[in-house]
This record gives sequence, C-alpha cells and structure tokens, in this order.
Amino acid sequence: MNEKMKLIILIVTVFINITSLVHLVESVSPPFACDLSNPSTKLYPFCSNTLSISQRVQDLISRLTLDEKIAQLVNTAPPIPRLGIPSYQWWDEALHGVAYVGNTTYGINFNGTIRSATSFPQVILTAASFNPQIWFRIGQVIGKEARALYNAGQATGLTFWAPNINIFRDPRWGRGQETPGEDPLVTGKYAMLFVRGVQGDSFEGGKLGEHLQASACCKHFTAYDLDNWKGVNRFVFDAHVTLQDLADTFQPPFHSCIEEGKASGIMCAYNLVNGVPNCADYNLLSKTARGKWGFQGYIVSDCDSVALLHDEQGYAKSPEDAIADVLKAGMDVDCGNYMLNHTKSAIKQKKLAESEIDRALGNLFSVRMRLGLFNGNPLKLPYGNIGPDQVCSKEHQDLALEAAREGIVLLKNSVKLLPLGKSKTRSLAVIGHNADEPHTLLGNYEGPPCNIVTPLQALHSYVKNVRHHRGCGTAGCTSASIDKAVKIAKLVDYVVLIMGLDQTQEREGLDRLDLVLPGKQQKLITEVAKAAKKPVVLVILSGGPIDISFAKNNNNIASILWAGYPGEAGGTALAEIIFGDYNPGGRLPVTWYPQDFTKVPMTDMRMRPEPSSGYPGRSYRFYEGKKVFEFGYGLSYSNYSYKFISVAKNNIYFYKRKSNPNSYILVSELGTKLCEKSKFWVTIGVENIGTMAGKHPVLFFVKQAKLGNGKALKQLVAFQSVKLNAKAKAEIKYELNPCEHLSTANEDGSMVIDDGLYYLIVGSEEYPISVIVV
Repeated sequence: MNEKMKLIILIVTVFINITSLVHLVESVSPPFACDLSNPSTKLYPFCSNTLSISQRVQDLISRLTLDEKIAQLVNTAPPIPRLGIPSYQWWDEALHGVAYVGNTTYGINFNGTIRSATSFPQVILTAASFNPQIWFRIGQVIGKEARALYNAGQATGLTFWAPNINIFRDPRWGRGQETPGEDPLVTGKYAMLFVRGVQGDSFEGGKLGEHLQASACCKHFTAYDLDNWKGVNRFVFDAHVTLQDLADTFQPPFHSCIEEGKASGIMCAYNLVNGVPNCADYNLLSKTARGKWGFQGYIVSDCDSVALLHDEQGYAKSPEDAIADVLKAGMDVDCGNYMLNHTKSAIKQKKLAESEIDRALGNLFSVRMRLGLFNGNPLKLPYGNIGPDQVCSKEHQDLALEAAREGIVLLKNSVKLLPLGKSKTRSLAVIGHNADEPHTLLGNYEGPPCNIVTPLQALHSYVKNVRHHRGCGTAGCTSASIDKAVKIAKLVDYVVLIMGLDQTQEREGLDRLDLVLPGKQQKLITEVAKAAKKPVVLVILSGGPIDISFAKNNNNIASILWAGYPGEAGGTALAEIIFGDYNPGGRLPVTWYPQDFTKVPMTDMRMRPEPSSGYPGRSYRFYEGKKVFEFGYGLSYSNYSYKFISVAKNNIYFYKRKSNPNSYILVSELGTKLCEKSKFWVTIGVENIGTMAGKHPVLFFVKQAKLGNGKALKQLVAFQSVKLNAKAKAEIKYELNPCEHLSTANEDGSMVIDDGLYYLIVGSEEYPISVIVV
C-alpha cells in the first residue's frame, strides 16, 4: 500500500469517526427552549422558573405575531428562532409501547442509540389480566422509555396519543384490539392507571405535581367505535346515542381518565354524535371535559377532523366556519394543516377572534412547559437521568412477559389435556399461519420490539422434535394445505394449532363483516383434530372475539387458548402455559358473540335491548342473546372457591325529598358527604382448591333483583388479582359505594338509585342487600 493510499484511508477513517462523534453528540442533545447559557433568551419572563406556568405562557403568547401563533396550531409546530423555541411534534404513539406513527416515525426516531422499545401485549390482552398493578407498571415503563428517547435526542415531542379508551361496543370493530374491552369500569380504571404511569404520577394518584414525565392523551372523545363497515365510515358517521347510554357507557372512561388520571391530553373523535361533530361540540369539550371534570391540558383533533367538518360532513359552510367551530368549542391543535391554511382568513372574515387562538396556545404551551421543555437543558432537570440503558432493560422485558402470561385466557381444557407433560411429549406438530409470524404478535400501533420470540421458537425450547406447517398461507386462508397438515398431525404425539386473525383482518379502517374464522381455517382445524393421535390444542390470536363454537363443541379439540396479540414475549408466555410453567388466569374483557349477531347493524349504537323489535342489546350488561363465551370467563389449571365472609351493611337507607314521588333517589340529591357516609366494606374469601399455584382475578358484580327499564343484567363494581399457592386461602376487601356502584342511568342521563333488593355476586355466590328509599 503506497503512502497516498494510506493518507486517503486515514482521512476517511477520521471523517467516519468525526461523523460518528457528531451523531453521538446530536443523540444526547434533546431540543429545548430557554437555554440559560444564551443571554438573548434567558432574560425572557417565559423562561423564568420563579413565575407560574400561567404567567410564563401569557408572556410567551404576547411576544408572538399572528402568523407565528397560527403556525403553532398544527401537530407539526415549527420553530420560533428569534425566541429560541425549537420545533415540536405533538403526534407520537405509545398504545402498548413507544411506537411508530403509521409508516413514519414523526416525533420518534429509532435510528440512533436507541433502536427499539419494549413491546407489551396489545391492550385487549393486557386488560384480560384484570390486574391494575400491571396496567400502571406498563404505563410507567412506556413513560420512562419515551423520556429516554427524548433525552437521547431521538424525539421532537413527548405527547403520546394513548390510551384508546373507547368502549368495545361491537365485536366487529377493527380497533377493539386497542381498547381495554366492553366494560366502563375496567376501561376507566385502565385509563386512569395507564395515564398515571406514563405521566409520572403514583399508583394512588395525587403526587404528580407540575412536572410530566411524558404526556398521555385519552382518545377518541366520544362514542367512537366504528371504522369502516358496509360503506359507512368513521369520517362521516353520525352516532345516535341516548343520554342514558352516554351517561353509563361511553362517558365514564373519559371521566375517570380526566378527573382521576389527570390526563394532560384529549383527542376528539372523527364522528358526529347526535348531529354534532365531536371536535365542534362545545358542550363536550368545554362544558363537560373542562367545566364539569376539571380537565387541564390540550385537546387535539383526530387527524384531518377539522377538514372533515366542511369537506365531508357538510357541518360547516366554509373552511373558515370549520376553524371557528372547533376553536370556539375548545379544541386547541389540529392534526393536519387545515388550521394553518384557513385560520387567518377566518380572522379576517371576523368569524374568529384572536383571543380564541391565544386560549388554545395557552393550553399547548402549558403542556410543553410542564414537560420541562422551557427550563433549559432537560438533561439537567427532573427525568434528565433517564438514559438509553433504561430502554429494553431486563426489568421491562420481564414485565412484557408477565403481562402476556397474565392476560392469556384458557377457554377450554376438557380431559385436562393441558398442561402437556414435558417428559411425555417427544414430538410435537405446530400448525398454523400464526405460529411463526413475529409481527402478528404485536398488533397495531407497534414499535420495534426489544427481542421477539414466536410461539414456534418458544415451543422448540420444550420439545426437540417439532414439525411446523403453516396450513394456511395467510390469515385469510383462501387456500389451505390440509392434506399435508393432516399427514404431519398423524406422526406426532401432540398437535398445537396456532390460528386466528391478524391486521389484514381487523385494524384501524377495517371492521369485520363476520365473526367466524376466515376462509378455510375452520376446515383445516377440524380435519387436523380428527386425524391427530390425541385431542389437539387450539391457540387463537385475535383482537376481537370469534365464534369458535365448532371448536368449543368438538371433543377432538381438548384445549383452547386465546392469546390476543401478546407482544414481544407472547411466544414465550404461550409455551410456558402449554407446558405448565405458568398457570393461566386471564379472563375475557369482552363478550364472545355467535355469528348470528352480525344481523345486528353495527351502526345501531343502543346498548340496551328492545324486545319488541328483537334488538338484543350489547355487552354483558345488556345483551340477552346466546354467547360463545361470557365476559369474565376464563379457566385455570386450578379451581377456586368463594364465600362472603362479611358485609358491613345489609340495609342501606336513603331519604328522598318530599316532592319526589318516585321509588328512587337521584344521586345528585345526596351530595358528596352523604355518599361518603353510605360506603361500606365487603370481605370475600377466596381459596385455591387445586394442586397448582396461580394468579387469579376475582370479579365482584352487583345486580338488581327486579330488572327492566334499562337496568343492567349485572354490573362489575370491583376486581382484584390475587396470587395463591395450592390449597391456600386469602381474604379480599372491596369498598362498596352505593352512589357509584348501585346507581344506574335513567332516560335523561341522570344517575339514580332504585329502591329494592340487590345481589352482590362473586363466582356463583350471591349475597342479598336492600336499598330502602323513604
């Protein structure tokens, strides 16, 4: 090698090293305003920590030109160089782990020091654990990993548009997988705890203070649960919702998310509710969320919702009217560019006052300041010590495994086929399109996982002789290699079929038309089960419920597991359950309906049945039809027994006003003090009467003896997950609040408590109590 070539190589090597060093420096320099070392910006009052956030925000807004103000009203907010304010991206996703946004990364960049994030189970499976502690811990991890990405200079925003807390009203909904299920209590509690975890609050709440670790956003506000069904799409759908259903089904999760979770963001939904677009509804955004529930944060439109008001829905007569409608309603930032393009002309046409823009900016800059982005270098502030080493840590990956284990639901286990004996299983056939598809495990709104293990890979660690065959080429299964699958099934000791759906069958923008398995999946499963030496194990991956009555009633299919979309550790969790290293305890967070339910229009928003027309109602609270599996159903390798040990009150007295002739009392008449005084404790004994330790969710319901008039068949009022060794006992205490747990919504949306007999229910045990209204 000559001297000239050596010099060239040296120069190239130095250049590469310098480039790498520059990238490293960039990756540890998060964007921020108010650089205290910069004399031109540090003297601005909006940079002063001694002033309140409100004072600082007002000072900042007063320094902006109208064009600068308008430019900040969209999700991709540009920098304001003369004030030292960097650009900001409001749109980030973290549904079950820090994620990509669509096919892009927007505010998150996984191309630096941090290249992945912990990918937890899709929300519907996490909800099946009925374990509030896990929900909170997942939120904590997501908030911490989000802040680590920001600190590493790999993010231009810390506002994450999660959780999705819409009620999973219809089993065909493609986005039901993103939600905690059909029950308002479960959904509200999940929302509250996830938000607390992400934002840096405690499990009990109330310790958040001014500083946010990251910002969580409750979506989609409200009554949004249809994407694209038989030509009806979410962009123009007008959801006709009764005040009764709004009060006790659709609104409670948002109430909990805002009032108890202290969420710093809300996203208003695409659809209209009773003729009014959500993003233009003053009663919803300002009167209810900010007024009644005390919301303090920013409100963002779902993407391009503002444009829809005029362009698709015809609600606004002009683009300028659409801008005026949403800002006057209380919305703050547009996911899209419609406000950037039309706000100035709305002001010129006197349809909008500049003060409405200032109001919106006040909310936006307040959140950015709470995130610590106007206090100098964030690395020197609270949360500044969260580094790349805390992303994908062993602790975080262990939690992903724990969540998958606790969520997976055992639906059938006749002849006690599961768990399979490790020593007795010398050969295993693993058949199905979902057995070795890593991406299917993640569901939607996913990020790059830390370390993903498919079910096939995990089962290999238990059995040396494993034969794998896809059976179906895709989840659609328009063609199937049934003969080859049958041939393999005849050669092995046991068969595990890993079937179900994926994002080609259910996702955002795609609702299902049917509730049965697609294509030839059922035929493949049935033929393999018939040919196998022993009854088979069927594993279903899906977000929404499926009518698998054929498998439930087939003696050749001894065991069925539902595994949702179980995340990066889902394959490991499944294998552990199949071979008995973990005792399943998950319980369904949604009703599994029969295929016949598809006769009900998805557009019918009513929760309550209408016997005269044959309308069956929706969810376990109101649905009166046949079920494949009930809400809360789930088996274990152990059996559990319950008994009521003590109930502090058998009779609950309420005194109504003399002017009230009804046999009920309005909760609003009672007042906070009386509601607090009426609370009492219920103690329930739980015993693991099996031979294997297990973690078991205990679900506590209430029902009225006299039904009708829109009353729920039963209502979940509390739940708790308890870990018990074989033959061990435990006592669980639930505090019952009659104002909350014994009330129901009447037709005008008011919460009332009826006079009469009620039953407290846990398992098959019932305990009567009486409400006496005098």
